[in-house]
Amino acid sequence: MFDWMAWTTPVAVFFTCIVLMLIGMTVWEIKSPTVMRKGFLPIETTRGDRLFIGLLTAAYVNLIFVGLGGKFAQWFGLDGDPSVWISFALSMGLLALIMRKG
Repeated sequence: MFDWMAWTTPVAVFFTCIVLMLIGMTVWEIKSPTVMRKGFLPIETTRGDRLFIGLLTAAYVNLIFVGLGGKFAQWFGLDGDPSVWISFALSMGLLALIMRKG
């Protein structure tokens, strides 16, 4: 059934986390319906809106980091490309900021 994709452990963990986030947000919405609010984002948003915007932002941060990894190594004189865990930490921090204050 899942032969069409290369299911490595990181890919499986990624999709599992997304599914768990969606389940958690659904339960949270049922228990405590959201209200529109205005944070630092230029629009009024709900929790779901902020999750979507935060996930997109996190994806772009990771893509930019992977794309510029070779340049970072050159600019900072590193032996190899920097760890993707750095971009993971940055993107998750940004996601948390958007969810909390956005």
